[in-house]
Amino acid sequence: MAKVTLEDGYVPSDDEPFMNDRQREYFRRKLLSWKNDILREAQDTLVALQSENENHPDLADRASSETDRAIELRARDRQRKLTGKIDAALARIEDGSYGFCEETGEPISLRRLDARPIATLSLEAQERHERRERVYRDD
Repeated sequence: MAKVTLEDGYVPSDDEPFMNDRQREYFRRKLLSWKNDILREAQDTLVALQSENENHPDLADRASSETDRAIELRARDRQRKLTGKIDAALARIEDGSYGFCEETGEPISLRRLDARPIATLSLEAQERHERRERVYRDD
């Protein structure tokens, strides 16, 4: 991919060709920044958990500390899964399929991608998917 320069404050617009070089670079940077934030938070969590070798003599304090630790680890696990989705989105940018609905092949709205850059379905396809999920879950 050629080096693309983005001016400060650039935001993709419906007035330009969909998923042009500037838009792909914008979303690539957005995804990389999000991933770096997650990795930094994970490192901070690791450091905090390693340094928290407190021996709580009070049973309630110990239970509270263990609960906090479990919640933090669960959150980190969700973040780990999210980095996989970010990597998949970055791969789609590279192969040219980013921004297109996996179900219909239609473009995903720029507003949706800006809000949820790992989206793989258009809003309409996502809503259909969720309705089907609810129907099967209720059975």
